[in-house]
Amino acid sequence: MPYDAVRPTPSVAITDYTKRKAEEIGVTVRPSHNPKKKIDVIKDGEVVASIGAFGMKDYPHYLKEKGRTYADKRRELYHIRHTKESLGEYLAKWLLW
Repeated sequence: MPYDAVRPTPSVAITDYTKRKAEEIGVTVRPSHNPKKKIDVIKDGEVVASIGAFGMKDYPHYLKEKGRTYADKRRELYHIRHTKESLGEYLAKWLLW
């Protein structure tokens, strides 16, 4: 579905970290139209995945709130828990962790 067909209510501030990471892999990110997710990932005008559980923290959050050491530990634990290689999981790991 073309992203413009959906007009989400912005409810999540996309971090500069996530915007930079998205640019590195050639996608754009916007607040998700799915109320259970944080971010829609868009490629060529199409939503390719909705990622990040709404209400859960991610690497940039921990980095800002608790510092690098704590954030790095949370990232390590996230990678241990999430081992599937689906497109959504790849994008979540890359953009949020």
